[in-house]
Amino acid sequence: MNISIGPPYEAVIKRIIERGYAGNQTEVIRQAIIAYERMLEDEELMLVHRAVTAEIREIEAKKTPSHSFDEIKKILKS
Repeated sequence: MNISIGPPYEAVIKRIIERGYAGNQTEVIRQAIIAYERMLEDEELMLVHRAVTAEIREIEAKKTPSHSFDEIKKILKS
């Protein structure tokens, strides 16, 4: 795969290699992709946690009715 990322990004890659964080351009790109994937996973987890927290607050404030497991099973069977 050939990619052109432009001079500013190429300069960053060069600095990363010069500092010894990676041995070559490919290694820098691989590390960046893994770091980006982790960042996205962290963001997804944070958003899920935020949504669950909001739902729990609604249930605790009695704004949303709660149901027992048996009630849910009955609802799903009908």
